[in-house]
Amino acid sequence: MLFKLSNENLGYDGGAVLHGISIEISKGERVALIGESGAGKSTLLSVLQDRHGGNTALIPQQPGLVRSLSVFHNVYMGSLHRHGAAYNILNLVWPRKSEIVRIRPIVERLGLGDKLFEPAGELSGGQQQRTAIARAILQGGDAVLGDEPVSAADNHQSRVILAALAETFPTVVLAMHDIDLALEFSTRIIGIKDGGIALDAPAAELTRSGLDFLYRQ
Repeated sequence: MLFKLSNENLGYDGGAVLHGISIEISKGERVALIGESGAGKSTLLSVLQDRHGGNTALIPQQPGLVRSLSVFHNVYMGSLHRHGAAYNILNLVWPRKSEIVRIRPIVERLGLGDKLFEPAGELSGGQQQRTAIARAILQGGDAVLGDEPVSAADNHQSRVILAALAETFPTVVLAMHDIDLALEFSTRIIGIKDGGIALDAPAAELTRSGLDFLYRQ
């Protein structure tokens, strides 16, 4: 069991956004969290990240890039923990060929091959999002938690991204806004509404129309 919450109230600064949350997520699952904006998906992902520890990659809504550094260097940050400070500083000043060889295929797959040494601050929003995804892929781990990681991608790019995440991480938990894509990609859907879990079921048993209630007032 990678993630487990038992009847917990979750929120920030002493205020609960979600109430009575019980979840178990096992290795090998692809879970989509769906629900209206502000329903608490980001809160749930944050708690799962905090509880699981260091072997989980996170793709936040805000990419968290260093705008003055290149795509290469921002992606490389996903592997800082693998090297000592001296090596990391050297790679910042003079990118090592071995690191370029390791990172280039990731960014090329995500459509950023021609942006490898461009400053992150000069990229479009979608390109910055894909840079953050590449960083998480390089980091690796038991699982990846993503907060709307394909919100700025078109249908083709979204499928490329989701395939790359599924191939890299044994377990994937993503907040998603595209219901059709969530049903296609995930093995399990968790629907959040009115401060709690309103639905938790295998994706194969669900339809788009059956999820509409999550978005009705």
